[in-house]
Amino acid sequence: MGTGHYSSRTYNAVTSARNYGSKSANQIFSDSLKDTMNPALLKNGMRECRDSADHPYSVPVMVFVDVTGSMGQIPYHLIQNKFPKMMDTLILHGVNDAQICFGAIGDHISDNVPLQIGQFEQETTKLVDSLADIYIEGCGGGQAMESYPLAWYVAGYHTSTDAYEKRGMKGFLFTIGDESFHPDYNGRFIQNMMGMKETPANYTAEQLYNAALEKYHVFHIHVEDGSYESSYIEDKWKKLLGERFLVLKDSDNIAELIGTTVSVINGADMDKILKSFDNATASNISTTLAKIDSLVPDRYNNGSSVITL
Repeated sequence: MGTGHYSSRTYNAVTSARNYGSKSANQIFSDSLKDTMNPALLKNGMRECRDSADHPYSVPVMVFVDVTGSMGQIPYHLIQNKFPKMMDTLILHGVNDAQICFGAIGDHISDNVPLQIGQFEQETTKLVDSLADIYIEGCGGGQAMESYPLAWYVAGYHTSTDAYEKRGMKGFLFTIGDESFHPDYNGRFIQNMMGMKETPANYTAEQLYNAALEKYHVFHIHVEDGSYESSYIEDKWKKLLGERFLVLKDSDNIAELIGTTVSVINGADMDKILKSFDNATASNISTTLAKIDSLVPDRYNNGSSVITL
């Protein structure tokens, strides 16, 4: 896993050959949980991001999309036309060894498939396949809460990365959605979901966040054009994540936001990145990332807003 290279030309050829531009989400994505995305079938209980001859300084990037209700549009837009924006932004601004792991989040109280997790990949066709393997269950429990912390659980306890273990470098973890999060996760539920022999502890969302934070820069992208617009939702996220809670006005800019965030924290020039986007996208990204000063390398953190247009 993680060998090979990404190419926008190959992406365009693959998605064109599969007619993704004219297909519906139901025609593109899996109609059930696939073995490749099943957390109970992780080899040795882990997902690994390793250095290789192709990518000697691997950068783990985990992207978990909410697949409840209206949020199924996000992976659909990514696979149809937006995914190259993320990869091209990373590569053009010096993050050449990013390995992407796609996952999906539902509601562990009400859904049959509350967590899906793919492999870390960079080769183009494997990335497209991994994204298409997502099962968009489309349910949710109607409580304005989903199980985003399950992504933190699997990142904190079921991933192994050379970036962290060899170089002490954190990877990146993004969850994407429009709701708040469930506060508690029962050990017996986790045991069943992960296919574990022993029952782990019960966890709070805060405990899972801290576990993921040890190895990853953890962000949640709250899309304002989703189903929920509530100050309660934002307040709950901000209390736990602080500046790592990113509010995005237009979900069509998710790929650019992820690519920009990873690139800037790895030392890229924010102004240079923004100039590669159209004005509307640049403004949207600028507004979203205006408060991440403490995460940006010192040479870009002069005490004012991180971003200038």
